[in-house]
Amino acid sequence: MWKSLVLFGGMAASCLSASAQDSFPETTLDNGQIKARFYLPDTEKGYYRAARFDWSGVIAELTCGGHTYFGKWFEKYDPHLHDAISGPVEEFTPIGYETAQPGEAFLKIGVGMLRKKDQSTYRFFAPFENTNGGTWTTKVYRNRIVFVHELSDSQGYGYRYEKTVRLRKNKLILSHRLKNTGTKPLETTVYDHNFLVLDGQITGPDTRVTFPFRLEPEASTTPRGLGTLAQLDGNQWTYLRPLVKGESTHSYLSGFGKSAADYQIRAENRQIGVEIRGNKPLVRLVYWSIPTVFSPEPYIAVRADPGKTDTWTIEYTFFTR
Repeated sequence: MWKSLVLFGGMAASCLSASAQDSFPETTLDNGQIKARFYLPDTEKGYYRAARFDWSGVIAELTCGGHTYFGKWFEKYDPHLHDAISGPVEEFTPIGYETAQPGEAFLKIGVGMLRKKDQSTYRFFAPFENTNGGTWTTKVYRNRIVFVHELSDSQGYGYRYEKTVRLRKNKLILSHRLKNTGTKPLETTVYDHNFLVLDGQITGPDTRVTFPFRLEPEASTTPRGLGTLAQLDGNQWTYLRPLVKGESTHSYLSGFGKSAADYQIRAENRQIGVEIRGNKPLVRLVYWSIPTVFSPEPYIAVRADPGKTDTWTIEYTFFTR
């Protein structure tokens, strides 16, 4: 049995309950170990309607064994605010931004065609007018949700993007399938901004993130917070003291190779943790944190030529220590 939500521009047809439509469209998956509440894409009433992150798979809260792994970490909320979002959400880098002229549109997969304002460098936090939001379809099953975003544009961009979130024992599995239905190639990168809030504990010495390779700051970049707030200890990112409001870390990291085996991240505190595995090689690694949340951000490459399909999977395994 499944529920379906189909969006055409600003028109929505939904079999969600009336009470759900009074607030944000959402649904919950619960397999007895994991309970996860998801916000559903909606052009008029959706919780997230900004131009940065893929609208599908946004997790309002996820608990496993009575512990919280994802949830709200920010103070200010607005549906059009770029980072008013939670859970392991994903952002695709823009396609066609550099060649678009001011007033023309460029593509953000999972969002739509966005109007370029001027000749300035692309900034993910800037608001952009969505000129073609495509069509969202959501099907809710007992243990999974299938999100489908379909877009066709006069500039030659077109795709069918399918993202399935699935619960299996103590695992959350994100499966992706991008089919190019247009005439232009789709070549981009995508990263998962993990937004980890392990039991809501303050980011500090109890927090550590481990990788399968030795970490180094990326050459020619200036890391923020390393040496004062956090440190690299071989293959681990650890903290020197608890972060306080207004403090943050941000670093581009290197050390990974060309194998998907390097997409293996272990994030934990003294009580709980999560292992994150992807099936594609890393092409960039960023790390960001503030007192209320910490985020390893692994990037992969995605490419689908006209008529072709690219696929990838990310798996989260939750555990207690």
